[in-house]
Amino acid sequence: MNQRIQWKPLLICLAIPLAVGGLSALITSNSMEAFAALRQPPLSPPGWVFPVVWTILYVLMGLASYRFRKDAVSIRLYAGQLLLNFVWPILFFTAAARLPALIELLLLWALMLWLLLRCYERDRKAFWLLVPYQLWLTFAAYLNLGVLLLNM
Repeated sequence: MNQRIQWKPLLICLAIPLAVGGLSALITSNSMEAFAALRQPPLSPPGWVFPVVWTILYVLMGLASYRFRKDAVSIRLYAGQLLLNFVWPILFFTAAARLPALIELLLLWALMLWLLLRCYERDRKAFWLLVPYQLWLTFAAYLNLGVLLLNM
C-alpha cells in the first residue's frame, strides 16, 4: 500500500472505533464507582489508564482498518469485533455480568486473533497496528477473570 493517503476514508476509519468506544464509555460511565469498590486482581492499573489506553488502541484500530478497508472478509471480522468490543463494557460494568462478560471477551479475543492472522498474511503493517489491541484484550481477560473470582 504505497499510495497517497486518502484523507476522507482515513478520517472515517479513525472516527468509527473512536465513536464506538465513546458511546460505550458514555453508557457505562455511571457504573464506575461501583466497579472501583470491587476487589481488584494484582496488576490492576489505576482508573485513569483505561481511557488513555483505549483511545490509543482505537486510533491504532482505525489506522489498521484504513489499510484493509477494501478487503470484505477483514472488514466483516473487524465489524464483528467492534460490536463485541462495544458490548463487553456494558456487560461487565453496567450489567455487572462478569462471567458473561468474560465469555464474550474470549469470543472477542478469538475473533481478533482471526483478524490478526488474516492481516499477517495480507498486510503486515495492519497486523502490527493490531498487536497492541490483542495484548490488551489478553490483559483485560485476566482482569475480568480476577474481578470475577475475587468478588464472588
